[in-house]
Amino acid sequence: MRRRDFFAAFGGGIAVLLVDDARAQQGGRGGMNRQMPQDVGAWLHIGEDGVVTAYTGKVEVGQNSRTSLTAAVAEELRVPVASVRFIMGDTALTPFDGGTSGSQTTPMMWPQIRRAAATAREMLLDLAAQKWNADRASISIANGKAASGSHTAGFGELTQGQKIVKTISANVPLTPATEWKVAGTSVPKIAGREMVTGAHKYPSDTKRPNMLHGKILYPPQFGAKLASLDQSAAEAMAGVKVVHEVLASPRAGFGGDVVGVAAPDAETASKAVAALRAEWTPAAAQPSSSDVYAYFKQNAEGEAAPGAGLITYTIAYIAHVPLEPRAAVAEWNNGKLTVWTGTQSPFGVRRELMAHFQLPEESVHVMMPDTGSGYGGKHQGDAAIEAAILAKAAGRPVQRNWTREEEMTWAYFRPGALIEVGGKANPDGAIAAWEFHNYNGGASALRTPYHVPNAREQFHQTKSPLRQGSYRCLAATANNFARECYMDDLAHSIGMDPLAFRLKNASNDDRLRAVMEAATERFGWANRKKTPNHGFGMAAGFEKGGHVATCVEIGVTNGAVKVLRVVEAFECGAVVNPEQLRNQVEGAIAMGLGGALFERVEFAGGKIASNRLSRYRVPRFADMPAIESVLLDRKDLTSAGAGECPIIGIAPAVGNAIFDATGQRVRSLPMAPQGLGGSASGTG
Repeated sequence: MRRRDFFAAFGGGIAVLLVDDARAQQGGRGGMNRQMPQDVGAWLHIGEDGVVTAYTGKVEVGQNSRTSLTAAVAEELRVPVASVRFIMGDTALTPFDGGTSGSQTTPMMWPQIRRAAATAREMLLDLAAQKWNADRASISIANGKAASGSHTAGFGELTQGQKIVKTISANVPLTPATEWKVAGTSVPKIAGREMVTGAHKYPSDTKRPNMLHGKILYPPQFGAKLASLDQSAAEAMAGVKVVHEVLASPRAGFGGDVVGVAAPDAETASKAVAALRAEWTPAAAQPSSSDVYAYFKQNAEGEAAPGAGLITYTIAYIAHVPLEPRAAVAEWNNGKLTVWTGTQSPFGVRRELMAHFQLPEESVHVMMPDTGSGYGGKHQGDAAIEAAILAKAAGRPVQRNWTREEEMTWAYFRPGALIEVGGKANPDGAIAAWEFHNYNGGASALRTPYHVPNAREQFHQTKSPLRQGSYRCLAATANNFARECYMDDLAHSIGMDPLAFRLKNASNDDRLRAVMEAATERFGWANRKKTPNHGFGMAAGFEKGGHVATCVEIGVTNGAVKVLRVVEAFECGAVVNPEQLRNQVEGAIAMGLGGALFERVEFAGGKIASNRLSRYRVPRFADMPAIESVLLDRKDLTSAGAGECPIIGIAPAVGNAIFDATGQRVRSLPMAPQGLGGSASGTG
């Protein structure tokens, strides 16, 4: 939607265009200048009815950003939460923002939305002063109204008939965190009632008139190429359209062809795909999940670490397992494409669609309904492209909803990794040497937060046999697992308590020390009592602007590990919504337990064996420990994101507790897929 059309669509009111002057000078990092001139951050509209409509390219995937951003508007504009509505992730209405990832919604979009709302508040003061010929200083704004003496006016009355656009800078006055009235409180989840009653609509619920249902014929293994296709049986089915498109640029793992069907209903579509007769040329041999770690080091770019004297840790690939598998509906009208899809990157999906169909930007419209979780797994537009290919061929809208098996086979995974660590501690507890190498996993949280002179820390790019990509906190979970387990080993090597050892070496980071002290005090670390097959462990870390410390208590019975209690302290600056933050922390712990103990993608011969929930172990209700979260509210610090950092502490804390309980050091994730002793690699 062009800017002039945007204003015409809403009639009278105030529209605020936000420009971050500092970022506008950075030359368009990530293509921002190309998408939105002058690095536009957010839009805000105040209608004649007093309803405030805010816009963000960020999306809602269960992290509750809709609620926190609504609170930002309500706080600075002095309006009730109920009078604010958000449009999110709509490429025709919302500004480009680079996608929802990296815990960036709070540090990036929260201040931008606040500045937009604060500017609108200042403009309303001007309007009221003009309307009443009053001294601006005599006017107060609260609860969606302006008042001065005997005069009162709602925002809608003040903006009636006016269209005001104002560019603002980053230095508009904001309400200090110590004076927040709405922000900083546990604002209830927006649309929470609709979600728990099933009324809320998600991408897989999207329906369009005259819509067909699509299915794709995938190769029998990654990289296999289509040799021949007999589609006659499928074409003979009533209402079925068979589509075969040869791709100019093959998608990773999918081969060079798209073969699929569009049918009147999902059941017929499944039968039609099953009726296709295809022959495939197999791909070259690839490693399996049992020998992939040696493969990582053998195929590393550049010089690999010597390995002598270093301890090896192995990290399995794991799946995202979102509650809602990816889904999309595509519709073509007069050469223009509209797609509704669950994605963390609507503008990224638009670029993919533009490239695939050779369309200009104004001919592709992507909308992102609130989506049933993402965890970094829904950045790419696989389902959207498939739906659009089928819809174009069929001449009707097509819904393409992935099955759970497709989601766990053809989506990308969290990278597997080989990690090698070495170090030395002096008798006084100071770390004297440190070396850390990650192969394939990634560089997030690669650097130790502890004070170490002359540390050597490297990420080694290498080949991956599986399609891989973002996952909650990226490689920080893997790197923090290896580092924090090895920190315990160093502490034990000199007979020092693990907490005291960490505190001594975190002398340069007061925030890290604070979360460790808060977690261990609440946990009762100093008073823990050792009993057979019962252990305690702790870990700490820093990532994405957050500091975390985790303490756990476990029991081990016949090799089965049961996490009994978790206390986690988390600090991410000024707390925006305490209950929402607590949910993020506890959800991250629950998710992290899966990767710590059970979850792993098993594969061989180019095929995924763990391709359904009956073959892939995720945490269950019976696995959940008692969880206590300790939130450190630093109103003197800028708010950071909380969706990622809280996940990085649970795995190493459990690993250290296993060592405490059994004397067995497990150096692989997951640590106990079939109980202790059930994982062949990485123990010692």
